[in-house]
Amino acid sequence: MTLLTTWPESGPETTVRRTSEPAEIAAALAPLGVRYEQWPIREDVPADADTETVFAAYGREIDKLNAEEGFTTVDVLGLHPSDDPEFPAKAKAAREKFLQEHTHDDDDEVRFFVAGSGIFYLHVGGEVHAVFCEKGDLLGVPRGTTHWFDMGTSPAFTAIRFFHEEDGWIGSFTGSTIAGRFPDYDTIAAGYEQDRAAA
Repeated sequence: MTLLTTWPESGPETTVRRTSEPAEIAAALAPLGVRYEQWPIREDVPADADTETVFAAYGREIDKLNAEEGFTTVDVLGLHPSDDPEFPAKAKAAREKFLQEHTHDDDDEVRFFVAGSGIFYLHVGGEVHAVFCEKGDLLGVPRGTTHWFDMGTSPAFTAIRFFHEEDGWIGSFTGSTIAGRFPDYDTIAAGYEQDRAAA
């Protein structure tokens, strides 16, 4: 289940909104031009499924979204803990690439989570919206939207990525340190798990 937390851009001392209700999340994000929806979860798709398996499982949804939005490139990005001694360095480098505030000038950022989770932080209209996405969630961030993404210190996710441009992911970094002022993935995920356990 997705979790949306909204704070003033000044810092996380005050929480403006916190909800895990899909309809409320979609309604809150829609005025920002952000697309949020949930696709059926394919339980037979392994968490670390390869591209061919993912495309076969979600072909109908992918084709529908491509027809609606005119995407030209679709790929699958996955990162999962392993015994590979190089994994910690690889995970750290991958996390740091997306962790600083940036925009995409020529494309939207659209992701569907096949497995695992990650958090998109949207810095819009004087607020920061942390969208905790999990398996089954699709999020579309419009081009030009200031944001960052945190996959945590031990990334574990597989996501389908959609692009209008063949060059794929190209970020324009703002140079702001705002990301460091808000709770990171590990902090939010730990609190979310506690809340779910208590429910």
